[in-house]
Amino acid sequence: MENTKDLTEHPSRPERKRRDSFGMFDGYDSCSEDTSSSSSTDESEEEVTPLPSSLPIIKNNGQVYTYPDGKSGMATCEMCGMVGVRDAFYSKTKRFCSVSCSRSYSSNSKKASILARLQVTGKPPTKKAKVLQKQPLVAKLAAYAQYQATVQNQSKTKTAPVPVDGFSWGNYINSNSFTAAPVNCFKHAPMGTCWGDISEGVRIEVPNTDCNLPTKVFWIAGIVKLAGYNALLRYEGFESDSNLDFWCNVCDADIHPVGWCATSGKPLVPPRSIQHKYTNWKAFLVKRLTGAKTLPPDFSQKVSESMQYPFKPSMRVEVVDKTHLCRTRVAIVDNVIGGRLRLVYEDSEDKTDDFWCHMYSPLIHPIGWSRSIGHRFKRSDIIKKQESHLDAPPHLFIKVKETESSGEWFKEGMKLEAIDPLNLSAICVATIRKVLSDGYLMIGIDGSEAADGSDWFCFHASSPSIFPVGFCEINMIELTPPRGYAKLPFKWFDYLRETGSVAAPVKLFNKDVPNHGFHVAMKLEAVDLMEPRLVCVATVTRIIHRLLRIHFDGWEDEYDQWVDCESPDLYPVGWCHLTGYQLQPPASQSK
Repeated sequence: MENTKDLTEHPSRPERKRRDSFGMFDGYDSCSEDTSSSSSTDESEEEVTPLPSSLPIIKNNGQVYTYPDGKSGMATCEMCGMVGVRDAFYSKTKRFCSVSCSRSYSSNSKKASILARLQVTGKPPTKKAKVLQKQPLVAKLAAYAQYQATVQNQSKTKTAPVPVDGFSWGNYINSNSFTAAPVNCFKHAPMGTCWGDISEGVRIEVPNTDCNLPTKVFWIAGIVKLAGYNALLRYEGFESDSNLDFWCNVCDADIHPVGWCATSGKPLVPPRSIQHKYTNWKAFLVKRLTGAKTLPPDFSQKVSESMQYPFKPSMRVEVVDKTHLCRTRVAIVDNVIGGRLRLVYEDSEDKTDDFWCHMYSPLIHPIGWSRSIGHRFKRSDIIKKQESHLDAPPHLFIKVKETESSGEWFKEGMKLEAIDPLNLSAICVATIRKVLSDGYLMIGIDGSEAADGSDWFCFHASSPSIFPVGFCEINMIELTPPRGYAKLPFKWFDYLRETGSVAAPVKLFNKDVPNHGFHVAMKLEAVDLMEPRLVCVATVTRIIHRLLRIHFDGWEDEYDQWVDCESPDLYPVGWCHLTGYQLQPPASQSK
């Protein structure tokens, strides 16, 4: 797919290279020119009055723009903002669309008409309206334009969650000069594999909130800053003026590539605040957009396609038993949000015993998986599955890396290092307790295992969450020794000798390190895997090859989690807004 559409020819970016090993393993075995219009109005979501379809057209390098031009037969009513054919307007000067608007203008003056429209909804005057009443006319217009832009920026789609405690990613990024991880770092997320060259400087068509028209109109804006799916936009023509800059989600339905307005019959109208700057907006657009990049023409289609998820409610899967990690249970897909599944255990009587995970999580499997590899499985009391419940097809599940176990392979009793599944901030001394089929291993954390092995955890041999002996030492990560082990500081050589154990061969571990694109201090949205229904504001604080240390903003470091760079539990900034999932804001720092 062509990732971004250049208004001239633009060479494609070469594919990123991949590194193939950990270093540590080597050491171990449309625009109105009539500037007289000066009133402003609230803009509803619905289009009140359609604009004429016979508007003049600008063509530039194949791009087409609708252009209501006063000199070309169009005019704007100075009272109500209606755009129409000049010859049909009232009075010799063609300043008003009707006798009513002409009389209203004369009797009330521009000042009165603005204040009347501020209160047209019948609601009591807001603080903003009261402030406008005390300011000169020009100041009122500028302030109200800013107010409109703010309201538009804060509005959410019907499916989006209401921000908790008023949290706004845009304000959070701006006020702290944060950087967000790029969308193409998240291959499992919508648009993760086809985000392309969307970057600062890309031009798009967006609703123009700084206007006085009774219908929705658009203008061109450029991306000033990108934060995940979110972009800080500036209307074309504002140059270095950032007063009306606003944040939006690039994947929102109202965001379009340059040229969309022309093909859809929508008008491009310059913001009121800058209408006076140019007398020929046509020439301005031609100059500014020649050679500029925009979104691919099928961008919205790609967004829609990338948000289609194959898992459906009522499908049956096998998933880890959150009360006994060593086994799986049958669960039913109850809900799918952004590829995340709410699974209800099949034998849950009140349907509240649930578990959240992504559809690409290594914790879910097709029905029959446990039996096929020799994994423990809790049989359900349900004798016969409901007719509405269908087993999820095996091809829907993420495929693990094939392993060659015919030669030297993992054996029971071998030692290694592993992320503790019950304390994801710790990498611990661990032991292989059982070798299953198809490359799967049951692993226990030394010093804290239950007598019945109920807390053994199933990892695949290719899992990025298990490491060879010495990994933490070489990468300066604190290794958690076995609980109760007194001989500190912990030394692997001594421990292996004392326990009569051997280390799992280094060559058996996953050495692939993708060029993932993450950097320390990047912001993202991450699942709290200790409470996996929650998606939180988070930061990358350390990067060890493919391993990321994720910190939840506002929480103590003890809640940090080690997560793989390709984990399906990490998402770009703006993912919650895009999918309608509830984002947890930064918590208050407590001691």
